[in-house]
Amino acid sequence: MINSVCGCAGGIARPAAAYMKNYETQPDRFVTVFAGQDKEATARARDYFTGYAPSSPSFALLKDGEIKTMVERYEIEGHEPIQVVQKLEKAFDDFCKE
Repeated sequence: MINSVCGCAGGIARPAAAYMKNYETQPDRFVTVFAGQDKEATARARDYFTGYAPSSPSFALLKDGEIKTMVERYEIEGHEPIQVVQKLEKAFDDFCKE
């Protein structure tokens, strides 16, 4: 997750991320960088997101170092947390199962 201080991060993205920690299907690791604060870490994370414009908040799912899917700011801002959760559930189900 690329985290940020915006309202959609606090009211939508972070609650969705917290919910996903309890979802049945899990990735091996959860990693968060904080755009605007962890500048080097954010830049390093974005190196993996080829083909996507910088976006915070956002979620990326990587497998074997390759981006599989991304939930960008435009898919978070103005949506309900449950809508973001549903996108993340689908991504986890599609890419995190053995």
